[in-house]
Amino acid sequence: MDQSKYDFSSGSVKGRILAQALPLTLAQAVQLLYNVVDRIFIGHLEDVGEMALSGLGVTFPVIVLIAAFTSLFGTGGATIFSIARGEGKKEEAERVLGNVFALLSLSSVVLFVFCYLFKTPILLLFGAGEGSLPYAEEYLSIYLFGTFFSMISTGLNGYINAQGFPKIGMLTTVLGAVLNIALDALFIYGFSMEVRGAALATVISQGVSCLWVLWFLVGKKAILRLKKEHFRISLKTTARICSLGLPAFVMQATGSLVQIVSNNQLQLYGGELGDLYVGVLAVIGSVRDLVTLPVMGISSGAQPVLGFNYGARRNDRVKEGIRFTTVIGTAYTIVAWVFIMLFPRALMALFTDSADTVRIGAEMMNLYFFGFFLMALQFAGQTTFQALGKAKKAVFFSLLRKALIVVPLTLLLPALGLGVKGVFLAEPISNAIGGAACFATMWITVYKKL
Repeated sequence: MDQSKYDFSSGSVKGRILAQALPLTLAQAVQLLYNVVDRIFIGHLEDVGEMALSGLGVTFPVIVLIAAFTSLFGTGGATIFSIARGEGKKEEAERVLGNVFALLSLSSVVLFVFCYLFKTPILLLFGAGEGSLPYAEEYLSIYLFGTFFSMISTGLNGYINAQGFPKIGMLTTVLGAVLNIALDALFIYGFSMEVRGAALATVISQGVSCLWVLWFLVGKKAILRLKKEHFRISLKTTARICSLGLPAFVMQATGSLVQIVSNNQLQLYGGELGDLYVGVLAVIGSVRDLVTLPVMGISSGAQPVLGFNYGARRNDRVKEGIRFTTVIGTAYTIVAWVFIMLFPRALMALFTDSADTVRIGAEMMNLYFFGFFLMALQFAGQTTFQALGKAKKAVFFSLLRKALIVVPLTLLLPALGLGVKGVFLAEPISNAIGGAACFATMWITVYKKL
């Protein structure tokens, strides 16, 4: 095997990042289709589509919380894994991989049991209304059975990418998502299972992705393998993993918190249209996830490259990678913002046939995405902190934007007379303040000192 192909300290930094980012972006896009396709199919169901869409929106914070724990262990371990690779410590890297597998397996069981037993009070707490609750319960009752599959496939896929196999990592999500789309159509319409069909299709698809990841990591093609002798939880290693994974956990957990607070505020200030506004927010969340994919792909592609070069003490290449990630991310988000401002109704219509939902959603979308390009600054700062092991700074700025800016604004702005519009305005304000603060701090305290 040509090991130079997987040595990120040689060759063009931009080329290395793009080689990682392009297949990762496609992989993340396909991964996102799990939720987006479910919402598109469900949103267009005759008679019940609008309310069922709101039900799926209420389950989203639960799904994000599961993803947050996946990131806590998966992303945190991947940082240590990449640095150990750069330092040539292969045995240490494999021990980290085995430790992460054990953590993901254990936490998946705990999360499944807790969420399943308390799903109704959880959904009510998360903003379910009288009309949307039955659909939310129906979906979540089945979806939770795929918790192990989801956490293993997503949490360990990064260890395929970190070894320089982004195309293999891409196939993890491609296989699952293509199957999910086919099964969605079959179960929802062919077997008339509606919401239950969407959940079942997702669980089966996640199971296939999980098997693919495990097959590769225990196989001969992997440079560093998942070995049963490393399936143990070391408290010391786990502490390091959690320390570095905490920023990713906080970003997703606080995202779930924002969704919960937003759903409840929309129910409170939306009156009889509360469930409709929750559905609108669910659609806007899907659009946001879709348009941020390229930025997330660049960030994910940059992280192992930056981490490897930092471990190899190639600071010049780390700085070049930071500059490239910032410029390309900002340029893309400006283009995406313009597109959203021009075609909000078309984007809403992808998810629903309801004229009211499209009309109201287009107006709220223009508010929500105002100044969207500032989000790229947050991604650039967070990626650098995460890749270089600057956990405290990464955690702080994750908390600053979501927990300390968005949540208070979501509670305050509607009460000041803005009503439901205040819920959607909280996001752009947080992007401006949080993004600028995160990037400026990274540039001054990290970039200038490399």
